[in-house]
Amino acid sequence: MCGFTGWYKKSHTKKDIRTLKKMTNTLKYRGPDQKGYYIDKNILLGHRRLSIIDLKNGRQPMTYKEYTIVYNGELYNTEELRKKLEKKYKFKTKSDTEVLLIGYIEYKEKILDMIEGIYAFAIYHNDKIFLARDRVGVKPLFYTLKQDNFIFASEIKALLKNKLIKPIIDKKSLQELLSLSPSRIPGSGVFKEIFELRPGHYMIYEKGKLKIKRYWNIKEQDNNDTYEQATKKVEELLTDSIKRQMVSDVDVACLLSGGLDSSIITGIVANNKLKPLDTYSIDYEDNDKYFQKTKFTVSRDNNFIELMKKKFKTNHHYKVITQRKLAKYLKEAVLARDLPGMADIDSSLLWFSKEIKKDHKVILSGECADEIFGGYPWFYMSEVRNREYFPWLDSIKSRELLLKPEIRKELKLKEFMENEYNKIIKEVPITKNKKEQVYKNLFYLNMTYFMCTLLERKDRMTMRGSLEARVPFADTKLIEYLWNIPWEYKFHNNQEKGLLRDSFKNLLPEEIVSRKKNPYPKTHNPEYAKIVTKLLKKRLKNKKSILHKLFDKQELNRLIETKGESFKDPWFGQLMTGPQLLAFLYQLDIWAKTYKIILEI
Repeated sequence: MCGFTGWYKKSHTKKDIRTLKKMTNTLKYRGPDQKGYYIDKNILLGHRRLSIIDLKNGRQPMTYKEYTIVYNGELYNTEELRKKLEKKYKFKTKSDTEVLLIGYIEYKEKILDMIEGIYAFAIYHNDKIFLARDRVGVKPLFYTLKQDNFIFASEIKALLKNKLIKPIIDKKSLQELLSLSPSRIPGSGVFKEIFELRPGHYMIYEKGKLKIKRYWNIKEQDNNDTYEQATKKVEELLTDSIKRQMVSDVDVACLLSGGLDSSIITGIVANNKLKPLDTYSIDYEDNDKYFQKTKFTVSRDNNFIELMKKKFKTNHHYKVITQRKLAKYLKEAVLARDLPGMADIDSSLLWFSKEIKKDHKVILSGECADEIFGGYPWFYMSEVRNREYFPWLDSIKSRELLLKPEIRKELKLKEFMENEYNKIIKEVPITKNKKEQVYKNLFYLNMTYFMCTLLERKDRMTMRGSLEARVPFADTKLIEYLWNIPWEYKFHNNQEKGLLRDSFKNLLPEEIVSRKKNPYPKTHNPEYAKIVTKLLKKRLKNKKSILHKLFDKQELNRLIETKGESFKDPWFGQLMTGPQLLAFLYQLDIWAKTYKIILEI
């Protein structure tokens, strides 16, 4: 994987070139192996490379004839496309970068209908820039227009190195940050005048104008498969996706929690690998001592991991993070995301990624299964499913009560959140079967918001550790198929992800197939709450802190006195409870100071 930057301006100076290099170097952890630049009369491009395919010859920016590309991603059908293009073009490398570039030369934007993979890229030719992002948003692409300047990059931090762009947070930014965070509105970069190209979209910058078009979306199609046919189709589609994502010139490993999703990937990879597969799991210091069952987290992982390790003879690595490291990495997690995020859910993955990177560059991971197979409670619990707002945001009223009264009145968080919910619901394709519409709404909401939030987390934290994460469940053929089958298939036998369980029951131990869904593991150790309380208390000693500007003093004091327990609702989803809220507020203050945020409110 990689990172890239670009700056179109009608004339540039040596100072501008130095600026581009500074922008590009902010992404060095995304691409520690190589760096490169392309400078022409109106365009400056920078690239950092993490070499996975054709380690020697896949350097970027890459030029073929008069076309130049910067690219971040991995194509999983490279060889099929290469064979098609070889009839007309001569290839100099084995890299997917060259296949993508030549594919664009031959087919222009129609190449997007032909490629399968995770990607964001920009191609410059004849004073025109073509940019695109993968269908579900695994790889990022941010941009801004400033006067006659079009500036784009893989991450926000690179844009902010350009002095034309100021780190301004205005009223809308705060509304988004405080009502939806860590989710973002599709297409938003949160910062004023910074945007993200939405998944499944491309854009063209030419003659000072920007044109954006959607090239992919799920669509309604007739599907009359029986349940048995659906299980076979799911097995076929997911197995194919996993096998294609094993392609690499370096060894691949798997994340393994002992849950259904990671176990399916592990089983298929292990069965198709010539040597023993390396697998990795994360746990927290003293979690065995402090673990408590909840309605969501019902069991610990280790016994299930051992079952998988024994059946598939994997070389498993247990990684255990201390509470102090969990808190220590909160700051770097903000730098990775460029925003306050999922607190220790982020920082643990960041530390975990750096541990894995000591031995591997590429991992396969189980993200997206719950969103497309209906694994979350809001799919099958009627009291949650029928709410007319984001089902993972139970905390909106509690969020408002944390604010100063005058800020609360100005921002109107609940109203803002409901407006954004209604906007995205209007995008949902209408189904012929009205009984299915509520499930289609949830599918689309999850795909455009919740799934993107988790994919953003996965990309930023793993790439901060210079590790490439591949997500086989985010396969668009699989997503398109699941969109058009009945909800009752997915919830077969009144069990979440019943269809997925039945599709792979012959692959996995029965205990794994029947295991109830557990979320990503988090710490249960009270020591963590003590540490983050102390960190937040220290930040609040600064009277100029953004926290004092936004939040009610009494509410902040109550949070600190109770170590987060006074905030009863999860801040976000199922995992971000009291200690995670303290950590989020700590991250918010770190972010505002580090990024020198300019508040416009």
